[in-house]
Amino acid sequence: MWISKSLIAVILGGGAGTRLYPLTASRSKPAVPLAGKYRLVDIPISNCINSNINRIFVLTQYNSASLNKHIKNTYQFSVFSSGFADILAAEQTPDNPQWFQGTADAVRQSLRHLENYQFDHILILSGDQLYQMDFGNMFRTHEKNNADITIATIPVDGKDATGFGILKSDKNNKVVSFIEKPSADQLPQWESETGDTLKKEGRVYLASMGIYLFKKKVLMDLLNVENAEAKDFGKEVIPSCISNYHVFSYQYSGYWTDIGNISSFFEANLALTQELPPFNLFDNDNRVFSRARMLPPAKISSTSFLNAIVSEGCIVHAKQVENCVIGIRTRIGYGTRMFRCYAMGTDYYETLEDMEYDLERGIPSLGIGDNCYIENAIIDKNARIGNDVKIHGGSQLPDQDNALYTVKDGIVVIKKGAILNNGFEIG
Repeated sequence: MWISKSLIAVILGGGAGTRLYPLTASRSKPAVPLAGKYRLVDIPISNCINSNINRIFVLTQYNSASLNKHIKNTYQFSVFSSGFADILAAEQTPDNPQWFQGTADAVRQSLRHLENYQFDHILILSGDQLYQMDFGNMFRTHEKNNADITIATIPVDGKDATGFGILKSDKNNKVVSFIEKPSADQLPQWESETGDTLKKEGRVYLASMGIYLFKKKVLMDLLNVENAEAKDFGKEVIPSCISNYHVFSYQYSGYWTDIGNISSFFEANLALTQELPPFNLFDNDNRVFSRARMLPPAKISSTSFLNAIVSEGCIVHAKQVENCVIGIRTRIGYGTRMFRCYAMGTDYYETLEDMEYDLERGIPSLGIGDNCYIENAIIDKNARIGNDVKIHGGSQLPDQDNALYTVKDGIVVIKKGAILNNGFEIG
C-alpha cells in the first residue's frame, strides 16, 4: 500500500515556547531559524516528504504569522498531485470557544477538518525537534504489529531518562507500562531490551520522542469518547490507553534532539559545524527542504574559517570565524572575530544609500560591523551591531534580560532588530 494514500501527518505548531525566549518573542517555536537558512518546522515536513507522506497539516496558534507565511511560500505541491502542507490555525467555534489547551486538545479541535479526507492512520509530530527518520519504516512496523498506536522511542541512559516519559516494552516491543519523568531511584525497574550495542552504552531506557502513529478510529475514540477532556498526549492520553489497546514501541537509534531551550538550540546548531556532524545536511536521500530565496553565492574576503557554515547571500570581510553558523544575507565587517556564534542573518539587503543614511543618523548598518569580538552568542535576525563591539558570552555572565539582549546559561542572545552602537560591550 502506498503510504501517502492511507496516512495523514499532523505537525503540532507548539505553544508559547517560553523556554526559547527571546527567539520566540515575535515568532512561534517551529518558525525559529535553524542552520542559517531553514526553520525548525522544515525538519518534520522534510521527514514526511522524504517518507512519501505528502498530506500534511500544521496546527498553529501562538505568534503564528511568520510560520504561516513560511509554510505558504515554501510548500507548494504540483497541481497534478494530491499533496499539500496546509495550516490549521486555532479558531473559536460555536461548539468550542476555547483556544488549543494542549497537544491532544489541538488535534481534537482539528479533527473536523481532517474528516474530509480519506485516511486510515494519522501521524502526530512535533514541530521543534531535530532528527532524520524514515516514517515509512515506522508505518510498515505499525501495520505488521497490527498496532492501534505506535510510539517512536529513543534509547537513553539513566542521566537523560529522568527528563523524559519512559516506556517499558516486552520482547515483542509491545508497551506494557509508562511513567512520566521517573526519579533516579525508580529507574532500575524501567529497563527495556534495546540491543547489545546500546546496552553497553547504558542506553536501556525507552524515551518517548513525542511522535505517535494512530489508527484513525482509535484516535477518534480516544479523543472524543474515552478521553474527551484530556489536553495532552504524553501526560494523559498515552498512559491511559496502554492497558486497553495494542500499543507498540518503534525504536529509533539515530540522532534526535528536542529543541527545548536556548542551550539545546545553540548546541544543536553549532554541532552542524563539526567535520562529521550528527545531523547530516549533505544527504542525497534525506534532503531538508525550505524556501528557495534565489540569493547570490556568499562573498568572502581574506577570512580565516575553521568549522563554519556560511549560508548564501553573505558578505564576509571578517578576520576570523570559528565554530559558527552564519545565516542568510549576513554582513560581517573587517577585522571582526567570531567564536561559537550563530548569526541568523537578515531579511533584506541595505543599499549603499541606506548605509550612508544610517551613518548620518549614527545608526549601525544591518549586520556586524568592523573590529568586533563576539563569542558564545546568538544574533537574531536584522540586528545592527556597530564597530568595536565586544560580546563575551560564558559562564561568568548571570542570566538576565533587557531591551537589547538576553543571557541564558552563559549564551548571549541579541534580540531581533536590536541596535548595538559602536563600542557596546557585554561581559
